[in-house]
Amino acid sequence: MTLPRPSPMVEVGPYRVGDIREESPYELSNGHRIECMSSGPRHARTNLQGGKVLDSDPDAPSAGVDPGYTFGDAHLRAPDVGVGGLPDASGFSTEVPPLIVEYADVGQDERELARKVDEFQTAGTRYIWVVRLTGPLRVQVYELDDRGRRLKPRLVAGDGTLTAPGVLRNPVPVKALVDRDAANAATLRNLLNRVGYESLESLEVQKFEEGREEGRETELRGAVVDMCELLGVAMDPNRQAALDAMRAPALRELKATLKATRAWPG
Repeated sequence: MTLPRPSPMVEVGPYRVGDIREESPYELSNGHRIECMSSGPRHARTNLQGGKVLDSDPDAPSAGVDPGYTFGDAHLRAPDVGVGGLPDASGFSTEVPPLIVEYADVGQDERELARKVDEFQTAGTRYIWVVRLTGPLRVQVYELDDRGRRLKPRLVAGDGTLTAPGVLRNPVPVKALVDRDAANAATLRNLLNRVGYESLESLEVQKFEEGREEGRETELRGAVVDMCELLGVAMDPNRQAALDAMRAPALRELKATLKATRAWPG
C-alpha cells in the first residue's frame, strides 16, 4: 500500500516562512499555505502515546508533537510527531528530523499527505511512519538507505514492530503508537534502559540480590566483632569505621586473617 502521487505544484506560492507565526495553524509547501485544523480526540490521544514512547527511547534525540520544520524559505512542515532536530529554542527548526510519525484518520487528504512525505524524504528524513487509524491498524513505512536513496515503501501490520536503527535503540510495537497500555509498557522499558536495567524483572532481581548481599555483609561484620572479642583484639573507632566500610570480599579476607594470625592486620 503506497500513497497516491501528489499533484504537481510547480508555481511557487506567495508565502514564506517569515510570514507564518509560531503556533499559527498553517504549513507551507513550496510557498503555498496549507491550513492544519485541530485534531479529533482519537488523533490527539495517539499523538501523545506515540510521542512519549519515542521520546523516552534511551538513544533517541528529543521528540515533540506538531513541531515545525523548515526546508528553505518556502517549506514549513509540522508532522504529528517529530524525533530529532528540536533544539531548546523558540521558532521553527531548521534541522532535518531523522524520524517522523504521521497519523492518518478519517478525512485524510491523501495527496497532501503524499506531498508531505515526499518533502521530508527530499530534505533527508530517514524514517517516516504513517499510522493508519481507519480500518485495520497498520503502518506505512518510508525509508532512506545509508546513501539517501529511497527504499520501496512497506506495510507493517498492527501486531508487528517498527525499528529505526541509528535513531532508536528499541523496537517499537505498532500498538504502542496508539494504545495507552502498550505505550506505557514500552515507555517503562525505555526508562529502565536509560538507567541501566533491561527490564522491570532485571531490576527486581538486582534489588533482591543486593538485599541478600547486604544481609551476608551484616552477618560477616557480626562474625568479625565476635571473633575480636574472643581473641581479645581491641575494636577502636578507626577499626570499627574500616569494618563498616568493607564489602563482603574484604570482610571474608579479614575474618580469615584474624583466624590465622589472632591479630588485626597491618
